[in-house]
Amino acid sequence: MEALAALAVAVLTACGTYLVLRARTFTVVLGLSLLSYAVNLFLFFSGRLVTGAPPLAGGAGPTADPLPQALVLTAIVIGFGMTAFVVILALRARGELNNDHVDGKGDVP
Repeated sequence: MEALAALAVAVLTACGTYLVLRARTFTVVLGLSLLSYAVNLFLFFSGRLVTGAPPLAGGAGPTADPLPQALVLTAIVIGFGMTAFVVILALRARGELNNDHVDGKGDVP
C-alpha cells in the first residue's frame, strides 16, 4: 500500500512539474493544481496508513493521527487561494498582452 501511495505522489509530482514548465498559462494552472494534490497526498500519507482506526482517542486501540488531516485541510485552503490568484493573473495577462504565453511574447513564426 505504501508503494502505491508513493507511486501516486511521484506521478502527480512529475506531471505537475512537466505542466508547470510549459509555455501556456492554462497548463501552468493545471500543473500547480497537480502539485498541490501531490503535496496534499504526501501530507495525508505522512500520518501513516491505518485502516479502521477511530479518529478520536477513546479506547486502548490505535487511533488515527489528526495532525496530517489538519495540515491537509490547511494545504487545501492555501491551494485554492493560490490557484485563484494564478487564474486571475493569467486572465489579466491575457487581457493586456492578447496571448496566453507565460513570457507574454506570443507565438514566434
